[in-house]
Formats: sequence, C-alpha cells, structure tokens
Amino acid sequence: MLEKKHLEYREKIRAFMEETVKPVAATLDLEQRFPDEHMKPLTDMGLLSMLVPEKYGGRPTDTLTYTIAVEEASRVCGSTGIMLAAHNSLGCLPILEFGSEQQRQKYLPRAAQGELIAFGLSEPEAGSDAGGTRTMARRENEHWVINGCKCWITSATKAFATIASARTSEDLEDKRITCFILDKDWEGYSVGKKENKLGLRGSDTAFLHFDDLRVPLDAQLGDVGQGFKQMLITLDGGRISIGAMALGLGQGAFECALRYSADRVQFGKPISYNQAIQHKLADMATELEAARQLLYECSCMKDAGVPYGHYSAMAKLYASEVATRAAATAIGILGAVGISTGRYPAERIWRDVKLCEIGEGTSEIQRLVIARYLLKSLKV
Repeated sequence: MLEKKHLEYREKIRAFMEETVKPVAATLDLEQRFPDEHMKPLTDMGLLSMLVPEKYGGRPTDTLTYTIAVEEASRVCGSTGIMLAAHNSLGCLPILEFGSEQQRQKYLPRAAQGELIAFGLSEPEAGSDAGGTRTMARRENEHWVINGCKCWITSATKAFATIASARTSEDLEDKRITCFILDKDWEGYSVGKKENKLGLRGSDTAFLHFDDLRVPLDAQLGDVGQGFKQMLITLDGGRISIGAMALGLGQGAFECALRYSADRVQFGKPISYNQAIQHKLADMATELEAARQLLYECSCMKDAGVPYGHYSAMAKLYASEVATRAAATAIGILGAVGISTGRYPAERIWRDVKLCEIGEGTSEIQRLVIARYLLKSLKV
C-alpha cells in the first residue's frame, strides 16, 4: 500500500504530465523531435535531479517516488520517460555511487540544472555480452587515450557528458574494463547521426565515436578494472527504471482501450458490453497491477539496502512483457483506428514499448540473471 506522500506525488506528477507533455506527445513522435521546451519545466519539478543529493543542487527522493515519476511520464510519452530514466539512473547514479567528490561537484550540479548525462555501454560487437567491449583506453603519461565507439546512446546529441566503459587490457579474455566520465566538448569526441527508430522517436539516440580522445586521469571513474562491476550495479537500478517505463506505457495503452470500449457502439451498444472485450480488459488490468506490485516491492528493497538485483530483473522482465501484451491487446480492441497514426496513442505505445524488452538487458538476459540467482541459492 502506497503511503499518502506517494499518492499525493502521483497526483501531482500526473497533472503535470497531462498538462505539459501529453498535448505534444504525438507531435514529438511524428516529427522525431526532442522535447527541448520541456526541459526547464521538468527541471523545475525536480525530475532531472531525483537521485542527486541536496548539497549538489538536487531534489532527492526515495526509489519508489522515482519509479512513480518515470511511470507517470511514460504513461503519456515514452520518449520523455526514457529520457528521465537514462539521465537519472544511468547518468547520475554512477557518479554518485563510484565517483570522487571532485567529480560529483563537477557534474552533479549541472545535471541537477537540467543538463543531461548519457550512459555508454553497448557497442556494435558488445550488446548482451557487455564484457565483449572493444573500445580501448591506453595510458599515456597523465592521460588516457580512448579509441572506439558506443551505440544506441539515449540523449547522445543533448548530453554534456557520458559515462562510458573501455577496455584497459589488450587481452580480450581479460575483464579489466574501466569507466570514464567523458565531456562532449573534448577533442576526439563526436556524435553520429540520429537514429531513425521504430518507437521512442522523440528520444535522441545516436552512436558516439572516440578518436584518440585524450582523457585526463581525474576523469577515470573509480579504480582501474572495476568498470564491468560498476556497469552491472548500475544496470540493476536501471532495470527498475525500464520496468517503470514499461508499466507507464502499458497503463496508457490500457486506459486508451478502456475509454474506447466504453464509447465505441456496435450492434446498438458499447463494445465494452461484450464479454470478450471485458475479459481482455480484465486480463490487462490484472497483469499491470501485478507488475506494479512487483516493481514497487523492488523499489522498496533498494531503498531498504537489501540485495535486489534478481528482483529488478524479475520486475523489468515481467513489466516489459506485460506492457507489450497490453499495447497489442489495446490495438485489437480499437480495431482499424488502433493502427492509425496520431488518432489514438495505442499504436505509438506499441512502437515505444518494444524497447523495454531490449534496453538494460533483453528478456533473455533477464531470464539468465534470474536463473543464475536461483541456482546459486541452492549452494550451501
């Protein structure tokens, strides 16, 4: 059961999203346009500094509140939801968790003021196999020199800095991967073309290229060789974000189908009177609520400081697959208008939600994470 503060926060964020973001969500998708006009209102609401401590200018909340915020943003606009999720849990969190005090003072105040931080893990040859990173960092006196690229980077052209992993050993079997905080304005850092995606088209996605990028030693995040572990820890939290994003998208699809079924008249009565439609709505509502409870419980586990990695994999896996089913079912209930661009959000949600089964680890990887935990628990 949510506390009063969480219920009130949901009402506040939902009202904000309905008034500010929802009216232009379809346009952002159609024009593949980043919501620049929303950055100041989102910043003023504290939505870009939810994990940043007050001493760095943030407005920190507990994980459950953060989950609700991403859920409510995604309910009306998946592109806004993923931008918030990537900036907070993938951009800010690694600096807070693994960065030096100097790094926190340099980057977190800017992040709290609405300047985005990106996260670079995936590469053309290293997707699910994150340990297969090919980007190389070579030590030269008082600098690291980095060569390589990162792909599918959320907010790539907008971010002023990126948390990126690089191999610090030429032995490809060696897992010594190190993370760095890379500034966009450094020579050798360039952004590729904006990707033309199926969904989340209002989110800015592109490759990052590093060509003899000279990186000062103080840009190294934590100890040499600890980057792979840092990335996995970051992804544990990131999966809560993607689960919340999926939940919001699924809720948006369900509400669209529910309203339409009550309004659409066939054979002299609303189609919601038909038992077949009622069963679909009941299944959607039940699965979404089950996903919500799993996700909220995982958020509370994180706040309590107990191990939650296997739970976040479960929450992300279940929420993303439930939401994908909800979007497809919503289109079926709407019929022909469900596949008409711009008339109802169901088709946009269907395109947006597929990413949730891929980002922060595919559904197949989540099942591996969960199974490994279960098998490990057998050992005494």
